[in-house]
Amino acid sequence: MQQVGRHGRQPPEGSPMENGVGQEPGTPEPPAAEGPAPPRPPRARPRLVFHTQLAHGSPTGRIEGFTNVKELYAKIAEVFNISPTEILFCTLNTHKVDMQKLLGGQIGLEDFIFAHVRGETKEVEVTKTEDALGLTITDNGAGYAFIKRIKEGSIINRLQTVCVGDSIEAINDHTIVGCRHYEVARMLRELPRAQPFTLRLVQPKKAFDMIGQRTRSSKSPGEGRVASGKETLRLRTQGPAVLEEGPSPSEEDAARRVDDLLESYMGIRDSELASTMVEAAKDSPSAAQLARGLDSVLGEFAFPQEFVAEVWAAVCHSRGGQE
Repeated sequence: MQQVGRHGRQPPEGSPMENGVGQEPGTPEPPAAEGPAPPRPPRARPRLVFHTQLAHGSPTGRIEGFTNVKELYAKIAEVFNISPTEILFCTLNTHKVDMQKLLGGQIGLEDFIFAHVRGETKEVEVTKTEDALGLTITDNGAGYAFIKRIKEGSIINRLQTVCVGDSIEAINDHTIVGCRHYEVARMLRELPRAQPFTLRLVQPKKAFDMIGQRTRSSKSPGEGRVASGKETLRLRTQGPAVLEEGPSPSEEDAARRVDDLLESYMGIRDSELASTMVEAAKDSPSAAQLARGLDSVLGEFAFPQEFVAEVWAAVCHSRGGQE
């Protein structure tokens, strides 16, 4: 007596079987083994782990899973059991207060992160005898503006207590914590001449071998570049971090030129901002279109027209004159 199948009849002899179940007549046969291979699953995102230390000395910690600078500081603070607000800025591959190795918007996959934390607070009285104080301001992306460069022979250069790396906490007892660097630069420019004002500064905590180091004011052609050469983790102000190839030589050159222009026009240096402007210029067929693009994404800066023209010229120069 024949056994009856699930559907009340015995599968015909020789009918194809799949997973031990007879296929109904008319059911398409599975593709032959020699057919096209199924698509490969997407490549898993690499697990990015970075090593970190406190710049004045600590054990080495491991951090991962951050997508922007604030999250990076939170991860470092968690490792060393400190508050994220204690971190003034980070440098790559050196524990020294070296503004040429400052962490900006990109981290090379082999970079070692050193976190510089709050040290002593100091106040200094300044009299503005000329329009420019001789300061270049940047910020850490998490609420602290600090001094990136001191121009030789300037008003600030004559004040030995003010150093590169000092965070500006207040101007005339008005706190500026949470302000962006361009806002702080604007406040300092707008202070009246011949009227003394007070800066409250916080210097980074120093190890013994760093005491006495005041400044490195000379420009370096490598400023703003990450130390590791190929893939980098790009930290974005909005949206997740992305893994991408490092910038091309022409893009690096353009970003350095734009960073120099930012210092000349605004008294700030910001390699991430410079790179953003270079990216905007790549998609702009003219200086006028670049001005409209910058206004839509960076309107808070209120860049003057002549500055935008200089940026366009710098980017075109780095492309080899191709517009």
